[in-house]
Amino acid sequence: MPLRRMGRPGLIGMAARTAVVAGTATAVSGSVSRHQQEKAYNAQEQQAYEAQQQQAAMDAAAAQAVANAQAAQAAPAAPAAPAASAADDMMAKITQLAQLHAQGILSDEEFAAAKAKLLS
Repeated sequence: MPLRRMGRPGLIGMAARTAVVAGTATAVSGSVSRHQQEKAYNAQEQQAYEAQQQQAAMDAAAAQAVANAQAAQAAPAAPAAPAASAADDMMAKITQLAQLHAQGILSDEEFAAAKAKLLS
């Protein structure tokens, strides 16, 4: 019957324990890294989607402002009563542009250009 050593493990036992700990640490760090990469990718995709939506809103607002400016130039002089509603409509459009500017959708230059188109 061989004598069994009591107390600390031998060299092979210590190497096996070290290998298990190192393997577990590698697996955990790989999982954490992969999770962080997925999270960053999803955040980037969300930002790209929001930027695309903001660009679409700006394009629509600019197209509407251009169409309104063209319609205002092409329209003949109207009686006094409709002129008041047109002024209210213009104020509403300027207010809408100001809101887009305040939200950061329109830059200072874009806001100034769209407002100048409305006022001309």
